[in-house]
Amino acid sequence: MKIKRLLYLAYYFKNLDTAKFKKFIDAAVVKTGKSKGWLYFELLGNSLTYNISILEYFLFGFHRGKTRSEKETYAGTGFMYEYQKVMNPPHARTILDDKRLFYKKYNRFFKHHVFSLNELVSNPELGSKILDQEQFVLKESKGKCGLGTAFFKSRDFRPNSLIQKMQTEGFDLAETYIQQHEALSRLSPSGVNTVRIFTQLNSQDEVEILGCRQRISVDSPLDNLAAGNLAAPIDEQTGVINGPGIYSDITKAPAEIHPITGVPITGFQIPFWQECLKLAKDAAVAHPQNRSVGWDIVVTESGPGLIEGNHDWCKLVWQLPINKGLKPILEKHLSEWHSVNR
Repeated sequence: MKIKRLLYLAYYFKNLDTAKFKKFIDAAVVKTGKSKGWLYFELLGNSLTYNISILEYFLFGFHRGKTRSEKETYAGTGFMYEYQKVMNPPHARTILDDKRLFYKKYNRFFKHHVFSLNELVSNPELGSKILDQEQFVLKESKGKCGLGTAFFKSRDFRPNSLIQKMQTEGFDLAETYIQQHEALSRLSPSGVNTVRIFTQLNSQDEVEILGCRQRISVDSPLDNLAAGNLAAPIDEQTGVINGPGIYSDITKAPAEIHPITGVPITGFQIPFWQECLKLAKDAAVAHPQNRSVGWDIVVTESGPGLIEGNHDWCKLVWQLPINKGLKPILEKHLSEWHSVNR
């Protein structure tokens, strides 16, 4: 176990965003009055003890004096890697990893068109469906956290030039741009603001909701937390946002109202909420070989539609908006899984 934790620590340092680390540790010195030396010492110990990344030490608020029992409840990168490998085995997660395959397997839950480069080459007129809206989206089929995603004005393209653009710049997936519900556009019009619902199949193969969050763009075409946007908690029963939006940046305060539009975040009602829950639950049992998935759902004027499913769903979006560690929930499911699969 000790050797394994040291290997994780080496991985965390190898992948460390050094600019963000410097920003966070400088802010922590100011907020806590602790020296950098003490913070270095504590974060190394906490990373080894609780299997969290270097930045998670700050993001989970460990530097602010959380107790040992509080720290033990947080699911960090190492734990999540091991958990999701069990619940979504590598051989099964391909249908979630590849956006082209995902669309084929889950297209009945979609509200928009998605075509691969090969499909467009075989039938260029499919491009007309992509260009039917004012703008469209090109993606890399294995892109994560908004990476490999770009937005274009449809007026600048024809089906053939669309294909050429994809071939030239390495995109292999084209999507129609989704018009989100008017209420969500009022909240933030810069990007499509998706609902993230985390589902888990329990030992009886029943769907349990692990949590619901609203992702909110902040002057950005993307809504990912990692891209500087907000995430807020949603009450599962009502679909009402019941807390402020948070950033994955300890130097930024939680937002009760949207910083650009001024629309209140806390108290915001998600349209078609019961339909959103039903979509997530139906998607969760469609291919049960993946047992724990974070579903990204867009809400349109005609109801919700699926964007993607994440086998490596974000523990930050899950835990930070409620300022609480939720690892015991996953430990229970892991214990039940091992009992059934002995």
